[in-house]
Amino acid sequence: MSTANTRTRKKKDDGPRARFSELLPYLLEHKKVLSVVIVLSILGAAASLAQPLLVNQLIVAVGEGNPLTTFVTVLVVLVVVSAIISGYQHYLLQRTGTGVVFSARRHLISRMLRLPIREYDTRRTGDLVSRVGSDTTLLYAVMTQGLVDAIGGVLIFVGAIIAMLIIDPVLLGLTMLVIVLSAVIVGALSGRIRRASQAQQQKVGDLAAAVERVLGAIRTVRAANATDREYAAIEKEAEGAYRRGIDVAKVSALVVPVAGIALQVSLLTVLGVGGFRVAAGDITVASLVTFIIFLFMLISPLGLAFGAVTSVNQALGALGRIQEIIALPSEAEEDAAIAAVAPVESNDAVTFENVEFRYPESAHKTEAEKLLAAELGESAVDSPRDRTVLRGVSFSVPRGQRIALVGPSGAGKSTILSLIERFYDPTAGVVRLGGQDVRALDREALRAQIGYVEQDAPVLAGSIRDNLTLGAPDASDERCVDVLAAVNLTAVLDRDPAGLDAQVGEDGVMLSGGERQRLAIARALLAAPPILLLDESTSSLDGLNEQLLREAIDAVATGRTLIVIAHRLSTVVDSDRIVVLENGTVVGEGTHSELVVSTPLYRELAKHQLLV
Repeated sequence: MSTANTRTRKKKDDGPRARFSELLPYLLEHKKVLSVVIVLSILGAAASLAQPLLVNQLIVAVGEGNPLTTFVTVLVVLVVVSAIISGYQHYLLQRTGTGVVFSARRHLISRMLRLPIREYDTRRTGDLVSRVGSDTTLLYAVMTQGLVDAIGGVLIFVGAIIAMLIIDPVLLGLTMLVIVLSAVIVGALSGRIRRASQAQQQKVGDLAAAVERVLGAIRTVRAANATDREYAAIEKEAEGAYRRGIDVAKVSALVVPVAGIALQVSLLTVLGVGGFRVAAGDITVASLVTFIIFLFMLISPLGLAFGAVTSVNQALGALGRIQEIIALPSEAEEDAAIAAVAPVESNDAVTFENVEFRYPESAHKTEAEKLLAAELGESAVDSPRDRTVLRGVSFSVPRGQRIALVGPSGAGKSTILSLIERFYDPTAGVVRLGGQDVRALDREALRAQIGYVEQDAPVLAGSIRDNLTLGAPDASDERCVDVLAAVNLTAVLDRDPAGLDAQVGEDGVMLSGGERQRLAIARALLAAPPILLLDESTSSLDGLNEQLLREAIDAVATGRTLIVIAHRLSTVVDSDRIVVLENGTVVGEGTHSELVVSTPLYRELAKHQLLV
């Protein structure tokens, strides 16, 4: 393998890295509380630093036979005050840590829900969920075990050094030599901690993605007797996360003993050299005892600082994965950089002008890969051949008409609807809505004019009302019931006393396939948009419900533009116009009777379905 390839792979394996400056905005959102914490840290440090000085005076008083009551009382008060300050500071840090996690999750979720569709196509859902849960949780440690804890430690550290310098510069010099060596060791390990933490979080994301993949298709997995094989695949991901966790533990284990070793070596050095200096009369016993107390106070914040190195580096590794998503442009931000084609006068609702489209490359078989598999065939997804789905597609849809898109699987029909909705933008050519390039329109305003029912329309966990009012939140109960009746779905209300509040279960598991499809259609009808896009909307219905639904669509189609995809030509033979697609190109356009004569592909489809 070449050196360049090795560097490329290493960079990819290391993953995104965050700088400490990227953590500051999350901390500064809580600057008022942090200010209180800093003040408490100063007070706590002062109370702690005063204690060895009082011990020194206490020893001197004992030696001189002076009363001890005042010194003991003040010392007890300082200990109690330090304990109270420490407890309240701990509460504030816990609360602030929770606030930092909440802030990070809020920013991450806000950005995640507004990303361009292609970003969901190239990323696994489980990994994105892991960033919201696992990665953001690591930021909590920065506040509770790391950064802010170290503030008080720094004050004590500096104060102890000043006091030790006054007591005996020689002993301080020996102590600082040990501390500097310890700090160098921790600094050398900090980079390894961050890289190990990043690798661990990436593996946790892979594990979450693997679990989400199987749970999302658990019935299919059970039916195929594939439970053991899928468990083995998930166990492999779990083992990877475990091994990366062990790597973090190994590196962290090298850091933890450093503070202890520094204390032991420093203490032995001070006792040996300090005892010699007492014997020589250079310092008093009281000064040596005071110096040793300050030594313990010096090493304690040093341990906190070393612990902060570990927790902050772990947090920065996780923050890198969070910032990777937050740094991605949203749909609205991308639109600001798009140069749309000038509008034209048109009476058509939708127009395609020489449109080409190819799906983006993806490291995983996500939603784009599934759609690409449907459009090009499963083998095309796994092969390096051309991923272009549409080639020079041109047609128009007059306002108020019903247009059908037909053709074999993989012809590009569903992709056309995705381009109208602006889930993607064309690779070349223009898609117009009312004569305007759709790229010039605000996406929310565009989608408000369109009702879209996907081929496998999802049903969200929640109630029937939640699903119906997704695009029409202000719809009344009466309107909801009417639209359910229009799609022959009132039986769902009748069988549950909760009515519109009846729960549909995860992915609509409490409903049949046909009921899920009709509920999705009812959701689109409730919003009453001027344009309806129906992708195989009757594919899950029996003959009776298909006829009832066609009648309902006919009723709402008046004054609206319908673009319908159907494999069963019987559902679209009465369309105003039918567009026939094959291999991403338009091969015919006209009415049913015209196409039977003019277009061999359509004639063959109609013949197979006994329509000619």
